[in-house]
Amino acid sequence: MFKALVLDNANGFQASLEHVDETHLPAGDVTVALQYSTLNYKDGLAICNKGPVVRHWPMVAGIDGAGTVLESSHPAWRAGDAFVHNGWGVGETHWGCLAGKARLKGDWLVRLPAAFTPRQAMAIGTAGYTAMLCVLALEDHGVLPAAGEVLVTGATGGVGSVAVALLGRLGYRVVAATGKAAEADYLMALGASAIIDRAELSAAGKPFQKERWAAVVDAVGSHTLANALAQTRYGGVVTACGLAQGMDLPTTVMPFILRGVTLVGIDSVMAPLVKRQRAWDRLARDLDPALLERMVEEVPLEGAIAKARQLMAGQVRGRVVVRIA
Repeated sequence: MFKALVLDNANGFQASLEHVDETHLPAGDVTVALQYSTLNYKDGLAICNKGPVVRHWPMVAGIDGAGTVLESSHPAWRAGDAFVHNGWGVGETHWGCLAGKARLKGDWLVRLPAAFTPRQAMAIGTAGYTAMLCVLALEDHGVLPAAGEVLVTGATGGVGSVAVALLGRLGYRVVAATGKAAEADYLMALGASAIIDRAELSAAGKPFQKERWAAVVDAVGSHTLANALAQTRYGGVVTACGLAQGMDLPTTVMPFILRGVTLVGIDSVMAPLVKRQRAWDRLARDLDPALLERMVEEVPLEGAIAKARQLMAGQVRGRVVVRIA
């Protein structure tokens, strides 16, 4: 038996901590013991039943996990190996990692980088790994620190916090957009050069605006992303990885055909292993562990449901690590 955060809708939606027998674990070629998990925005949506995240019921929540392999029939994994897991529909269509044990596919796992403990890996989680994918996309499109200001929206969230820390350390001039004025010192300590109120971007705006951003990391979507595109400089690059404000995009083709702006979609869920490995290798090199610790709040598994509610209410800063053991 092991503890798990179970979501069910048999008699109306319910999220609860339950004891689960190992015989109920789904199919997979690797059985693992989880030491830490985390709460991402998608986890909050699932646990609070705020969106159509869960596709099969009942479901064990948790899209991320870090721990140790217990049993494996996969050629790449052996008992005792340390791993990181992100995405792949876990917590949506396959039982997840907010639990003492999980059964996963070996092809989904990444080896825990030597630079990180399991706790640090979950302090990064899908949010931080997604932020790194965004930074890599900017680099791949030739955006250098000398190019100009880089806007990070949703800056106090998980993706935003790690993006600010990464970009700041790499020498970019980061402008952090947030609705939490009290968190300005936090963002400046992570590496932001300036702070703007998210209200400057969150309302409907003109389709073509004064050029400002050399690049953008956006986790918000909707009007915020539309305004960011409209303000991006000629040849600039915008990465889109979230929908905290909404999944709509009320924009025009003008930034693309008159300024040559590139909009890059960032998917972390189904990204191939080579892309995941590249991101984790760079995180191990470029993310300052001291800055990472500034972002982290740790809760036990028993506190994950309450913390998920706070996350969806906008009351969480940075990253939440969930201690399983």
